[in-house]
Amino acid sequence: MRKASRLFEIIQILRLADHPITAQQIAEKLEVTQRSIYRDIAALQAMRVPIEGERGIGYILRPGFHLPPLMFTAEETEAIVLGMALTKRTADRELREASARVLDKIAAAVPGPLREAIVSRSLYAWGRVAEAPEAIDFSMIRRAIRDEEKLDIDYVNEQQQATRRRIRPIAVIHYAEAEVVVGWCELREAIRNFRVDRIRDCRPTDDHFRREGHRLRKLWVAGWETGGQG
Repeated sequence: MRKASRLFEIIQILRLADHPITAQQIAEKLEVTQRSIYRDIAALQAMRVPIEGERGIGYILRPGFHLPPLMFTAEETEAIVLGMALTKRTADRELREASARVLDKIAAAVPGPLREAIVSRSLYAWGRVAEAPEAIDFSMIRRAIRDEEKLDIDYVNEQQQATRRRIRPIAVIHYAEAEVVVGWCELREAIRNFRVDRIRDCRPTDDHFRREGHRLRKLWVAGWETGGQG
C-alpha cells in the first residue's frame, strides 16, 4: 500500500474507533510494520491532524476533526487525474475548463502529502484535442439531457441527405475521432446516434419528455444500437 493511501486509511481507522487503537492493531489491519505506523502517525501529527496517544497505549483522533467531504486513495486519485486528462481532449470546451477546476478543488481539500498524486501531473492522455463544433453548444446539449428537453436538429447523414429531426437526447459519446449525441428520433421513431460534425444546427424547443430519459437510456443500453446514424 502506498504511503498516501496508508495515511488516509489510518485517519479512517482512528475516526471510526470508539477507544484507543495501538500501532500494532493498525499495522495488522493495513498489513505493514509497526514501525511504519509510528512514522505515519508522526507525519499526520506534523500535518496538524489531531491524533493523541503514545506508543504502547494507543492512539485516538480528537473529537471535532472532520475529513474533507471528498477523500480518495492514491489509486482513486490517479483515476481522477487520468479522467480529467482525457476530458481535456474532448471538443466540449466547458468540460475541458471544468476538468482543471475539479483537480484544483480536490488538491485544495486534501492534506499536503495526499496532494502529490494530483499536483505531480504524472499521468497524461496523448492525442489530438478535438475541435469544438461551430453549429452546436455542448453545454446546451448536456443541459437538455439533464432537463429532458427535446432538441430540433438539422442533420446531414452519411449519404449527404439533409433532414430536420426532433430528438429526445439521452447521452453524449466521446470517441477518439468524433462526438456522438444519442437520442430518440421522433422522425424514425427509434434510438439513433447523431455525429456532432454532421449536425448543421441545434436548437432547444421548450418541449420536454419528463421522466422518459431513464427508460430510453435503458432501452439504448439493452440494444446497443451503435449503427443507427440517421
